[in-house]
Amino acid sequence: MIAIHGRNALYSIALASAVVAAGFSGSAVAGAGGGVQDKIEYCQVCHGETGRGFYGYYAIPRLAGQQPGYIENQLRDYASGLRHNSVMGGVARGVSPATYGAIAAHFHAMNPAPLGGGGGNVALGREIFANGLPESNVPACSACHGPDAHGTGQIPRLAGQLPSYLVKTLSNWSPERGHSSAGGLSALMVPTTHNLTAAQIAAVAAYVGGLR
Repeated sequence: MIAIHGRNALYSIALASAVVAAGFSGSAVAGAGGGVQDKIEYCQVCHGETGRGFYGYYAIPRLAGQQPGYIENQLRDYASGLRHNSVMGGVARGVSPATYGAIAAHFHAMNPAPLGGGGGNVALGREIFANGLPESNVPACSACHGPDAHGTGQIPRLAGQLPSYLVKTLSNWSPERGHSSAGGLSALMVPTTHNLTAAQIAAVAAYVGGLR
């Protein structure tokens, strides 16, 4: 994780505190106002004005360039409880499903430079992403996420995602997302993540985290 100093450190602490507090604030977690722009601005508090994520007390994921279908499915999973997160569950339940598409389209249109910061073996990550690990029954990531890691449809973009967020996600797939998900992604991802070592996960995260 990137070290944060001075004003940025104070901001990261304040942001983490606000996010944690929001997780227990009931309907207030969805932000003030009822318009789509209000919801987008609320998302930007944590994910950034350009949607490229944030390194704070917790790594907050990049939404910029993310596939709209994937964003909408994750909001549904958070709202229904298929995906577990005390903060995002409250956010998703406080936003009308009718606005999911507009929110997703807004962030999909962005493409800022990635934050980077991964410490894994980039060369190994590139190999796993392109060709998988046949001996470990791990398919090539590019087969689903595309050669540029931009994803398609309900398959998420990985390019530019915060490496530490990807490491957390891939290392804790089953506890956080279980074996079911909108779009059926978990059916493939559960065995794949279980067959990757910690070093291999870090390598993939470092490689795709530097892509744009």
